[in-house]
Amino acid sequence: MKRNWIRTIIKGLSFTSVMFVFQACYGTPQDYGLDILVEGQVKSKTSGLPLKGIKVSESHNLQHEITDENGKFSFYTEFRDSLSFQFQNVDSVQNSQYADKDTLLTGIADSRLFLAIMMEEK
Repeated sequence: MKRNWIRTIIKGLSFTSVMFVFQACYGTPQDYGLDILVEGQVKSKTSGLPLKGIKVSESHNLQHEITDENGKFSFYTEFRDSLSFQFQNVDSVQNSQYADKDTLLTGIADSRLFLAIMMEEK
């Protein structure tokens, strides 16, 4: 009888320990608010061709995306009244030199946003 009681306590402690480690490693899912899907394409203003290797970031978002071979990007960011985006040429070997571009959008009312960006050569 005493042996079963001790085994039950050990099983409970083991399960609790596993759950604590899981939460410490992966955290708990949290949603802080509405998100906006930001999609777009970056092209050269002079040639009209898509630009690969352009870093796209939103000022409040710690993440960034790099445009693919079609100049396209997509990411989620937190919903706000205004969003500020930065476009930087980080792949000057693939592309020629392009000037960085900042864009501010206000009055956002939709959960999806498409940006068509034209970058100028330096």
